[in-house]
Amino acid sequence: MDGADDAGRRVPIVLRKLQEAYPDARCSLEFSTPLELLVATILAAQCTDERVNMVTPALFARYPTAADYMAAPVEDLEQAVRSTEFFRNKAKNIQAACRLIVEEFDGQVPNTMVGLLRLPGVARKTANVVLGNAFGIVEGVIVDTHAGRISRRLGFTTHNDPVKIERDLMALLPRESWLDYNHQSVFHGRAVCTAQRPQCGRCSLAPECPGAQTAPA
Repeated sequence: MDGADDAGRRVPIVLRKLQEAYPDARCSLEFSTPLELLVATILAAQCTDERVNMVTPALFARYPTAADYMAAPVEDLEQAVRSTEFFRNKAKNIQAACRLIVEEFDGQVPNTMVGLLRLPGVARKTANVVLGNAFGIVEGVIVDTHAGRISRRLGFTTHNDPVKIERDLMALLPRESWLDYNHQSVFHGRAVCTAQRPQCGRCSLAPECPGAQTAPA
């Protein structure tokens, strides 16, 4: 049996076990509007969701609309997001994205992949997060560090590039599982399949995971 056939055989088992372990998994970023989720996802790059969730309540209260972000002095915006790492670049991207939202999308976050990818600072991961969680539109698989790492260990991909990983997962996973797979991978990656010391001995996926078979005891 070749690698693709073997991965295809294991997919339903892995998805079932993830669902059993994390039935309530959802997006960890706190938001109430598409704009809030867009901003939070931009801030989450190279930063924990926990840290972002500490920053965003005051940020969202201060800048409730895209026009508010566009009009803000960039120095003020930088200060408001300073603790999220790479804050200058993030502030610049948020402001530029909001300018385009105001000027070309009537102040509303676009609800298409093509529209979202036009926004500065938005690649497929961010677009998939916003589409899936704010609009209920699933056009791809969200590939963050957890989903990428777990997918490689499971033998679902051999790639490191998120776009290539997403392409592999879209071909392998049933479409109805695309959004849940990411949420459950995040929960599993934090609790069990950690980057440095994966706890394969207590992992329910271990029997279906090539990575677990080669991990140190």
